Amino acid sequence: MAGPGSPGDPGDLIAPVLIAAFDGWVDAGSAATTALEQLLDEAVDVATFDPDALFDYRARRPTLQIVDGRLAELTWPELVVRRVRFGERDLLVLAGPEPDDRWHAFADDMLDIARRLGVVEWVSLGAIPAAVPHTRDVPILGTTSEEGRLRGDIQPGPAGLLRVPAAAISVLEMAMAEGGIPAVGYFAQVPHYVSGPYPAASLALVEALGRHLGITLPTGDLAEEARQLRTRLDTATALEETTRTYVERLEAMVDEQRLPSGDDLIGEIERFLREGGTEGRPQP
Repeated sequence: MAGPGSPGDPGDLIAPVLIAAFDGWVDAGSAATTALEQLLDEAVDVATFDPDALFDYRARRPTLQIVDGRLAELTWPELVVRRVRFGERDLLVLAGPEPDDRWHAFADDMLDIARRLGVVEWVSLGAIPAAVPHTRDVPILGTTSEEGRLRGDIQPGPAGLLRVPAAAISVLEMAMAEGGIPAVGYFAQVPHYVSGPYPAASLALVEALGRHLGITLPTGDLAEEARQLRTRLDTATALEETTRTYVERLEAMVDEQRLPSGDDLIGEIERFLREGGTEGRPQP
C-alpha cells in the first residue's frame, strides 16, 4: 500500500517528529489540515500511498476539469509523507484526506515507515466542535501516550470516560504508541456555531505545535484571517440578540473556568456529524 518515495530519500534525517492531520469530523473548521499547510513550503516527498487502497471514489470523487467540452484532467485524492526542516529540526508531515478504507493496514504501514525513518515522536493535530465562544482564546485539549509529554499549559482531557466515533488519526496515534513511539495529540475546540474555515484554531494549533517542538513555525496569513473573521462574527453577533445572549453565556462559562464535560463534547460532536460538518450552522 505504501512505500518510500524516491524524490526525498531521507538518509540524513535527525530525530524526526511525524505530524499528521486529516480532514473529516475531527478537523472542524479545517483547522488542523490548514495548520499543517503552513509548514509545507519547499517540503520534499518521502513516502507515498496507493490511493486505490485507501479511498472510496464514490464518497471522495476525483475532480474533473473540462476545457471547451473536452475532458482535460483528473485530480485524485492522495496522501504523502513530506519532509521539511526548520533550523535543526526535521519534521515529517502527513496531511490530507482521511482514508476511507483499510485503516488497520494503513496504520501498520505508517508504523513501519516511522520505524525505518527513525521517528522519535508522533503528533496528531485535530479540531472538534465545542460550546466555546469565538471571543476567547481557542481552547486546546491534549492526548498523550505517557505523562509529561504535553507542552505549555495543555492538559490531557476531558477528564473521565469519553466515547466518540473514532477517526483515522486516532487509530494511527494508538498504533504508534503501541509500537513504542511516544505519541501526543493537540485538538483545538472550535465554536460549534461557526461554519466554514476557522483560522483562529489553525493559528492556535501551529503555535501549540511550535511550543511542543521548541521552535517558531510559520503561520502565514492566519493571524490576519483570524482577525477578519472575528470582526465579521462580532458584527453578526451584535445584530442578533439570541446569538449575542448565547455567546455571552459561553463567555461566562470560560471566565468561570467551567470546562466542558465529556457529555457536552459528545453532544456537540454528534450534532456536528448529523449536520455534515457545516449544514444548518449560522454563517458569519
